[in-house]
Amino acid sequence: MSHAHDHANTVPGAALVAAAALVGFALAMTATVKLGWLDREAVPAVARAQADVAPVATRTLRFSDRADGSVLITDAATGAVVSTVPPGGEQGGFIRGVLRGLARERHMNGVGQVPPFRLTMWQDGSLTLIDEGTGRSVELGGFGSDNRAAFAALLPGRSGS
Repeated sequence: MSHAHDHANTVPGAALVAAAALVGFALAMTATVKLGWLDREAVPAVARAQADVAPVATRTLRFSDRADGSVLITDAATGAVVSTVPPGGEQGGFIRGVLRGLARERHMNGVGQVPPFRLTMWQDGSLTLIDEGTGRSVELGGFGSDNRAAFAALLPGRSGS
């Protein structure tokens, strides 16, 4: 039994050209922003500054792991306990995920646990967590209302504070 074996290209040439053009366009646009030929858009901190959006509530926080696997959240200014995230389960999973990413960045930059994090609610409703040790900021509104609420509850005057 012999089978014919065909090595012909089964992808239409026009599709390959279109895919290559799309990749080329994406690389060109990325390069123009990186080289400063086009302004970077949608930077929340810049947009808030230009619109003169003021903070509504701010709290500096420290997060520390406990022996039982929970995360203790304290007010960096007063040392008061703000909340405790229990180990396991979905409750606090988002907080743990965000902190894991920020801790990794701290480790890569040689920043220890001393600098606090600043959580800020803005007049426009946005919520930002800034690592004061690395300067990295996380806009928390893009992760869904439940995840945003987990951090908003840590602000003064909110439930859970």
